[in-house]
Amino acid sequence: MPSVPPLTSAPGSSASDVPPTEAPSSPATPAPTAADWQIFTTPDGKLQFDHPAEWTVKDRGAEAAPGGVFVEVLTAGGKSLATLRTNVATGAECTQRIPYSVLDLVPVPALAQQGVTPHFIFELRLYPAEKDPTKANVMAYGISSAPKPSGPDACPIFHFFTWPPSGASFGGVYNPFDTSPGNEPNIDTPEAYLETSEYKDIRKMITSLRPAGQ
Repeated sequence: MPSVPPLTSAPGSSASDVPPTEAPSSPATPAPTAADWQIFTTPDGKLQFDHPAEWTVKDRGAEAAPGGVFVEVLTAGGKSLATLRTNVATGAECTQRIPYSVLDLVPVPALAQQGVTPHFIFELRLYPAEKDPTKANVMAYGISSAPKPSGPDACPIFHFFTWPPSGASFGGVYNPFDTSPGNEPNIDTPEAYLETSEYKDIRKMITSLRPAGQ
């Protein structure tokens, strides 16, 4: 996932508005729930990941960066869960600092580059002055080579990891207001979403990303 851009309509907020919540340093890995899994290898043959057999991986190569790949993972009902892109720029400007929460965090050692091990992270940015509930809470999960947020506030969410020749992204956005067919009922908080079969399988899929053949 390239990034979750800041909401320009939301004014800045102080750390006193909402204190950050840290995820456990070594969270227990939730057990995936899909019975059958398949291995997908990117069209360039360089990366691969596991995914539930009922999910679809769509090649969107026409929209990929030059020399890169772009694939999208969808449920059987067509709900987009994650995108994988390679050969993308990884720079990001910190336009503002806002209250945050880290909901889940786990290292992905198979993607380590130059002594840096990226991590899978599920995190939230809170815009308390935003009246639209769909914009007040921005939540996303993905692989990142950036240090875990710390202190009273953080930059907007930006999930990229270092991968030759430049960078890559693999992640998606969590929308608690999504009404796609097949969603589990009564899931209206990120904490509840952590316990769903969908999230558990997304986490297993994304953290399985590795160089092809490993």
